[in-house]
Amino acid sequence: MKPVRHEEYDGGKRERELPTTWSDGCFVLGESFPTQRPPPKLPNMWAIIREPCDDNIIRSGSTTAPCAKARGRWILAATILASSMAFIDGTVVNVALPALQTNLNATAVDAQWVIEAYSLLLSAFLLVGGSLGDHYGRRRIFLLGVILFAIASAASGLAGNIGQLIAARAFQGFGAALLVPGSLAIISGSFSEQERGRAIGTWSGLSAITTGIGPVLGGWLIEHVSWRAVFFINLPLALLIILISLRHVGENFDGENSRVDWVGASLAVIGLGSLVYGLIESSQVGFSDRKVVIVLIASAVLLIAFCFVETRVGHPMLPLALFRSRIFAGTNLLTLLLYAALGGTLFFLPLNLIQVQQYPPTAAGAALLPFILIMSLLSRWSGGLVTHYGAKLPLVIGPLVAALGYALLIVPGVGGSYWINFFPGIVFLGLGMAITVAPLTTTMMSSVSANRAGIASGVNNAVARTAGLIAIAVLGIVMLQVFKSELDRHVSELRLPSSTVSSLRAQSNKLAAIAVPQSRGREAEQAIRRSIHESFVSGFRTLMTIGAVLAVASAITALVLVRGPDV
Repeated sequence: MKPVRHEEYDGGKRERELPTTWSDGCFVLGESFPTQRPPPKLPNMWAIIREPCDDNIIRSGSTTAPCAKARGRWILAATILASSMAFIDGTVVNVALPALQTNLNATAVDAQWVIEAYSLLLSAFLLVGGSLGDHYGRRRIFLLGVILFAIASAASGLAGNIGQLIAARAFQGFGAALLVPGSLAIISGSFSEQERGRAIGTWSGLSAITTGIGPVLGGWLIEHVSWRAVFFINLPLALLIILISLRHVGENFDGENSRVDWVGASLAVIGLGSLVYGLIESSQVGFSDRKVVIVLIASAVLLIAFCFVETRVGHPMLPLALFRSRIFAGTNLLTLLLYAALGGTLFFLPLNLIQVQQYPPTAAGAALLPFILIMSLLSRWSGGLVTHYGAKLPLVIGPLVAALGYALLIVPGVGGSYWINFFPGIVFLGLGMAITVAPLTTTMMSSVSANRAGIASGVNNAVARTAGLIAIAVLGIVMLQVFKSELDRHVSELRLPSSTVSSLRAQSNKLAAIAVPQSRGREAEQAIRRSIHESFVSGFRTLMTIGAVLAVASAITALVLVRGPDV
């Protein structure tokens, strides 16, 4: 006789069969969320730290429990350290970009690729990483990801030129794609249903602390040691994770979900990579360039082929059937728009603070702490908004508040106080994201059946990461065009010699990192530098305007596609 549980629901009673699973020689009872109710409110979610649905990937995993529970603290230590290591590298490198431009003579396009190479491999292989763990063993793939991440970190720290660094960052992104879903699956498979909520809360809280101080620590290392130390600090962390995992983390598999969609993953990587390459290259040579046209056409063909393959394979990486749900499609479109705006902000804000506003790297790393604190402190409160007001209201108001934050970031010029110029915008941006993220996740999860919750979470997570990937490429085009146009206007007003003008135009793809010719005297050099800074600010204001428009568009998406008040 199969086990059942008696429960009350909507004024009546019913019996529900509890699924059973097998792990590490233990036969245990499992529980999944009823499809009619949204899952429990999430304890913590921070857009800057993790993409939406990271916590839900844990909750929706197979419900297993190891025989020995004493290992729980060590398991949490390993997964928290590993997740934090990957999350930190997703943000702290932004603070290092000005130093990379100076020390490796990198252009703005090169700086874009330092971020994009990591994001591309992480976005494309994130869902495959989970499947590999199911097939070959979650601890095994988790450890492989940690080892690859450590090797890539060492290669990044030792890079002699920007090309080597970009290649190492891509390798690092692949390692992160294995360890991030691996850490989530290990938590899911190591705690019983009763213990899992507390484990998730611990994982979320401590991951927030470590990741929150990451940019500050990274800025301090850049300022007082070297940008290379940002990567080398991963090595002792990786060694500690490996030692803990080998001793205390048990292995488990999922025989029912063991197929790996290599064809889909390959098409996604090549298709997205071609799209990003074409967009970034177009910022220098234009969209009419033959090479750019060929690459963009190839990317379109590859991505169409990816969609075709995903409708034909038995276990697709991206089940397109999920998008038949209006709410699922709407919440993912909202995610795409809102995280595209956020991705551009996180890329260009540190460049503005360090190169234009002349902030030390440590201060630039700390500039977004108000964002992180607001997301952390308000996460539990925002998780209850759906219960009290339904899904539509917070998903409309949250993006509108974020749009106000972007609008406030349009105001700052060159110089001035952080507390007056940047702090208000960052606060409203954090408040808007805090209002949005937990209701967004709850709404998206409630739009699919319980047995599809895991893949739905992974899809939404991948959509958020892909949004940032594409946004940096597209907004980079806008920034370069506005910067070059404004710089030409300022230079023509200064009446500089043709040799100086040619030098500035030749370096314009470095943005605010342009080396000012020093043969014109101090006053002329200061005038040129001021022109460069004002040109960058003009571009930054344009990007914040686009961010505000995208945030408003995401609010309109919620208004049209999300039902209310009941989801």
